Amino acid sequence: MPSTRVRFATTSSRTVNVRAAVVNAEPVVVKREDVITSSPANNVTDHIFEKIGYNLHKRADHPLGIIKAAIAEYFDDKFGAGVFSQFDDQYPIVTAFANFDSVLVPPDHVSRSPNDTYYVDSDTVLRCHTSAHQLEMLKGGATKFLVTGDVYRRDSIDATHFPVFHQMEGVRIFDAEEWESTGVDPIVLAQGELKDTLEGLARHLFGEVEMRWVDAYFPFTEPSMELEIFFKGEWLEVLGCGVMEMKILEEAGLGDKRAWAFGLGLERLAMVLFDVPDIRLFWSDDKRFTKQFKEGMFRAGGAGMTKFKSYSKYPPCLKDVSFWLPKEGNSFTENNLCEVVRNVAGTLVEEVKLIDEFENPKKGLTSNCFRIVYRSMERSLTDEEINALQDQVRADMVSKLGVELR
Repeated sequence: MPSTRVRFATTSSRTVNVRAAVVNAEPVVVKREDVITSSPANNVTDHIFEKIGYNLHKRADHPLGIIKAAIAEYFDDKFGAGVFSQFDDQYPIVTAFANFDSVLVPPDHVSRSPNDTYYVDSDTVLRCHTSAHQLEMLKGGATKFLVTGDVYRRDSIDATHFPVFHQMEGVRIFDAEEWESTGVDPIVLAQGELKDTLEGLARHLFGEVEMRWVDAYFPFTEPSMELEIFFKGEWLEVLGCGVMEMKILEEAGLGDKRAWAFGLGLERLAMVLFDVPDIRLFWSDDKRFTKQFKEGMFRAGGAGMTKFKSYSKYPPCLKDVSFWLPKEGNSFTENNLCEVVRNVAGTLVEEVKLIDEFENPKKGLTSNCFRIVYRSMERSLTDEEINALQDQVRADMVSKLGVELR
């Protein structure tokens, strides 16, 4: 289930080791040509390919690995050690059917657009959510499980968004005897246990906080809900969840069962719990960042837990670019612009923001002005390298997005 609302040198010969969909399988090699193909539908960039196989969620001393372990510990404590199977090695390239149709995403849903999703070809994508593995897990006989993995979405550029982030999905199946023995409606039973479980998880992570449930819509659950907590003076969305749609269970051959499911973003939780100010830091190998996190440092409710201590913040470099939008076609979108900037500057770009827009009725054209903020997390940038990056961005905007620079 999607959370509800997270540059290295590239070489064409680089390969990435990830694990196959079967637990304890041999490593699978993902080559550049596996994800950057000649298909007209392909929109995967080298910047994205380079992130495959980093497996931040599997690093015990990484903030994401620490949060993942804390959640797994909670489920072991609540339901019994090992009752919820844990999967974190799923292959990130999936079929469009698995990513969308298997979880009932409508054919016209915006998430299917190449503006939002990385397509390897017209039938294959980099998964947008860990729910892409839900049906295969159910068909494989899993009845209580947690799935964690890296997911990929084309998105805006700012301190809280990154095109690769990490999700955890949880699913629990109910047999008929469970609701028959209690005399409770199966949907009521599933929803009640789901709320109790996730409220307990929120307390485990954040301590005794005020909570509220908000009605939501997801194609794959009904009823659907979001859990929010009042934390540091504001309401914070923690996760999305619901009672699984029967059509999914029927497709898995489980039409006589009921189930609940939830999904959350590890970066969202880690940023809040550890006071990490910029999502790019999770990808940093700077020892000033990595040395601050150790396996087992999580404390239930965050009580007495060490928070991230910011080191020197290097100065930003702001560059504005003004241009006329193309008269025809849909080559320009903000997400497409962000992809152009990311592929040139990688993690050196901190934000891309529209700061001005106007229409010229005489020319019949619309003008945009975007501000690009460059800032390294690890060093000061020179004027020469920023100017070179900006010149390349401007050139790529013309050749790839069809804009006319002003």
